Amino acid sequence: VTAGQTVVVFLTRQSTIELFVNRLDSVESVLPYEYTAFDFCAVEAEKRPSENLGQVLFGERIEPSPYKFTFKKSEKCQLVCNKKYNTNLPTDKTYMDFLKKGMLLNYQHHWIVDNMPVTWCYDVEDGQKFCNPGFPIGCYVTEGGQPKDACVVNSDFSEKDTFYIFNHVDITIHYHVVETGELGARLVAAKMEPRSYKHTNADAPDCQGGPMFIKNKDSGDMKIPYTYSIAFVEDKKIRWASRWDYILESMPHTNIQWFSIMNSLVIVLFLSGMVAMIMLRTLHKDIARYNQMDSVEDAQEEFGWKLVHGDVFRPPRKGMLLSVFLGSGTQIFIMTFVTLFFACLGFLSPANRGALMTCAVVLWVLLGTPAGYVAARFYKSFGGEKWKTNVLLTAFLCPGVVFADFFLMNLILWWEGSSAAMPFGTLVAILALWFCISVPLTFIGAYFGFKRTQGIEHPVRTNQIPRQIPEQSFYTKPLPGIVMGGILPFGCIFIQLFFILNSIWSHQMYYMFGFLFLVFIILVITCSEATILLCYFHLCAEDYHWQWRSFLTSGFTAVYFLVYAIHYFLSKLQITGLASTILYFGYTMIMTLIFFLFTGTIGFFACFWFVTKIYSVVKVD
Repeated sequence: VTAGQTVVVFLTRQSTIELFVNRLDSVESVLPYEYTAFDFCAVEAEKRPSENLGQVLFGERIEPSPYKFTFKKSEKCQLVCNKKYNTNLPTDKTYMDFLKKGMLLNYQHHWIVDNMPVTWCYDVEDGQKFCNPGFPIGCYVTEGGQPKDACVVNSDFSEKDTFYIFNHVDITIHYHVVETGELGARLVAAKMEPRSYKHTNADAPDCQGGPMFIKNKDSGDMKIPYTYSIAFVEDKKIRWASRWDYILESMPHTNIQWFSIMNSLVIVLFLSGMVAMIMLRTLHKDIARYNQMDSVEDAQEEFGWKLVHGDVFRPPRKGMLLSVFLGSGTQIFIMTFVTLFFACLGFLSPANRGALMTCAVVLWVLLGTPAGYVAARFYKSFGGEKWKTNVLLTAFLCPGVVFADFFLMNLILWWEGSSAAMPFGTLVAILALWFCISVPLTFIGAYFGFKRTQGIEHPVRTNQIPRQIPEQSFYTKPLPGIVMGGILPFGCIFIQLFFILNSIWSHQMYYMFGFLFLVFIILVITCSEATILLCYFHLCAEDYHWQWRSFLTSGFTAVYFLVYAIHYFLSKLQITGLASTILYFGYTMIMTLIFFLFTGTIGFFACFWFVTKIYSVVKVD
């Protein structure tokens, strides 16, 4: 029975069921640690399951454990090992202090059987059950007698300034007997209850006596026995194909997701109505009126957006940077679309550990060609001639900023001894993917983009002398429009954002990719429509600098994302410590940059299409 892959395993009476252990993590710290860092019972010289790139990037470290069971053989209070500590010895004191720190910060075990998480199911409000794919090391009762975290579940945990360790687990494995085809059974659920026993005799445990506790100020010799009980239950209701459902059903809340979707759809319908009204009524009238003007006198009385036809395709300032952003944004957009599409089809479910991240990274690497092509085409249309600089910036600017941030975060993780620290070999592999595959593909895309002799054709000629832009009212100035433009797209996604941040920082499983794909489509529509709307108002006010404004209008959604991430950190998380705080904001800045490029590119392309369309149907003398 393996840890890292989903296979149909037929269990017979002689089958050995192996339990694997993963990294330990906490909602109060961003730093995960390997199982062995806490000096739990470990198994020597067994080969670790191989991990894919996504698992390594998320800090998963799966390793074998000494917990091994025989199918259908129930056992009671079996000793796994005794851990002895003498706090007068520096090594033992370090291990004991680290164990206490783990209990204080509510670090959670994550165990795996047949690629299924071993879950701790308990009752929550309204008679519902919540199945947690982890369970705590232990808990702490403060000097004031206040029980923290899991200490509230047992009234015996009452000693002041004391740590209680969960040194015993009652494991129940549910199986489904296969009645057709190959005979045997399939494992459909693994549940457990953490318990704390001092045991009358640590060398021959009996699961009796009070809870196992460690006084905060205790010193000298200490002994912690680790034990388990195992039971097997036949379950005819759960089928192997739906064995994850009992975990996912207890996760947060599908009805909130539907509320989020309905909320987003209302915004989309409102915007669509506005855009349709402009396109069908106002624009139709404008175009008809402009095309009926025959005389020179009429032409001199032009007004509205037709006035700026000779300047609307004037190359923007900082065209190099805009084209590079558009190239990187196109790469991110296609990567996100394809990843979410595959996730909707079920290829990237939680059962395929690390598959989502692996898919995203591989797609990003392979999509260097569209990035180079889009950047080159637009840079050429902006009249740029420094094509070498453009190609190099497209290949290295945005990926380089992300990698530099990621590398600094990795140094902090390495310094703290966290399991999430990227091994040197993996860093080299990521750099190799970037330099040996992504960069050459970007160069190829840029080559085809620059080689095309025919640039992007504009429907109107650009005048040699720039037109003076009249004094703008407050709401048509750049900054108010940009700030307003990001509100509606953010309103469509903020509820979904809560669940995504929960899955990243509160270690909850995310599986509602159907909802997420729907929200993705709604976000693309909302960004496009909001940008087109504001673009039309600015053109009517005779302000033709639409290129950067359209990019920043949609891109400003990322600023609202950053504000929400800060609010989430302050109100929802209990993260403590400088290193964890730096890591949270370091990774948030990476997400903000990616989201900025993604939404900005959507806004620019929507506005580019709109401007090209309206000026192509107007007769210009």
